[in-house]
Amino acid sequence: MKATASTSLRSRIGTGLAWSTVNSLVLRLGSFAVGIVLARLLAPEQFGVFAVALTVQAVLMTLADLGMSTDLIRSENSKEKAPTVATLALVSGTALTGVMAASAQSLADLLGSSAAGPVIAVMALSMMLAGAGVVPYASLQRQFAQKKLFIIAFVEFVVGTAVTISLVLGGWGVMGLAVARIASQLLTLVLQFILSGEHVRFGFDPALAPGILRYGIPVAGANMLSWALLNVDNVAIARLAGPVALGFYFLAFNISNWPMSALGQVVRSVSIPAFARLSSGRSDQSLSAVVGPVWAVSLLAGLMLAVLSDPVVELVYGEKWLPAAVILAWLGLFGALRTLFDLSASYLLARGASKATFLVQVAWIAALVPAVFSGVGAVGSAGAAIAHLGTALLIVCPAYAFALRASGANLLAIGARLWPPLAAAVPAAGAAIGVMALQPTPLASLFAGGAAGTCVYALLLFAWFRRQIREAIRWMPGSDVQINTESNANQRLAAPSGGMP
Repeated sequence: MKATASTSLRSRIGTGLAWSTVNSLVLRLGSFAVGIVLARLLAPEQFGVFAVALTVQAVLMTLADLGMSTDLIRSENSKEKAPTVATLALVSGTALTGVMAASAQSLADLLGSSAAGPVIAVMALSMMLAGAGVVPYASLQRQFAQKKLFIIAFVEFVVGTAVTISLVLGGWGVMGLAVARIASQLLTLVLQFILSGEHVRFGFDPALAPGILRYGIPVAGANMLSWALLNVDNVAIARLAGPVALGFYFLAFNISNWPMSALGQVVRSVSIPAFARLSSGRSDQSLSAVVGPVWAVSLLAGLMLAVLSDPVVELVYGEKWLPAAVILAWLGLFGALRTLFDLSASYLLARGASKATFLVQVAWIAALVPAVFSGVGAVGSAGAAIAHLGTALLIVCPAYAFALRASGANLLAIGARLWPPLAAAVPAAGAAIGVMALQPTPLASLFAGGAAGTCVYALLLFAWFRRQIREAIRWMPGSDVQINTESNANQRLAAPSGGMP
């Protein structure tokens, strides 16, 4: 019976991972193309106005479900909890919508971009929609239904893109981005209910609510701080350097997110349920088994973005956006570390360590806020990127190491898998820079430098990477790993709700 359940889970993880990869690649490429179009239609200042509105929305969005979706996806009694979660999440999301809409103009003025006030007010509706969608989204994630999630995301992307471009061309400007985002989110909510098979069910169980909130509130706090960490730079730049500088920084941050968010989404789609279902006897090995491949891929992506930042920005977005290149160089390296942080947070949440995850975020933002404001004040927008990378290395890495060790992870095994990609990155960067210097055009620099760096990196790590993949496959349920099966065959397996950014 255990062998059958283990094999079934392994199959579901593999299928979910495959569809999540397709989802990430297709949608990131699509977003990349749309970003190019919008960058050529809008001015840097308009990007800055939207970045201010997006900053407010992103931070508050993490509170819409009070972290309860994560509890649903890891609990064995999710069916019993669902009506209570649905009620609490909708109440929370609706309240946040009211608060954000009422304070929209004040927040915009505080952030140094008064033009963002109406945009913030429109985007406030996203809080209520997010609260309403907690249960169906968690249900899809619990089933590893990444194919259905891909269909939802693809439809949302097509409709959202069509509405966005139509409104921008129609003269709506930044408001067109906000209206399109709300329209596509409403469509997503409808599709989530249809494809998950969930019905709108509200209720409140006073026996379950305290436990749900005890787990969820620290998760919500950690998520809020995590998003605040990635948006405090926007606040600092808007206040100290203005919307034009923020527009350049916003573009650079989006570029640095291309590979990292795609890889992070793939990792998060299966990591929490897989970590949560492993027996305690193997939990110390589970994280170290997957760190190697994830770190190797993310480091290569971040390294190439850093080295190739000038030709990437100039060729893709145009010469007017070149000031974003130096920012991208620092953010590319920071992005590689973010993938490791995503994986670490997934492990901690799967092991029930929501408070430890929250405390890491507290330490992170406590160090980052003064670093970002000091950096922007000293060297402009690039100072925010430097502050991100420095804080990640000096504060966040040790904090996560401490939390992981307390939760049973094997730090020695993890460390042994981090240094080979770092060693290969040095000659790879040197090869890319050397080849780029010989090229006559930005296009030639991009392709020749990227090819040289990637080839050197791949040649040095090929045998090592293959061993890491084999080890990760052996770790997956289906061989000698014992899975915690549920007694009720109708209960579904848990999956992440989105977790860290």
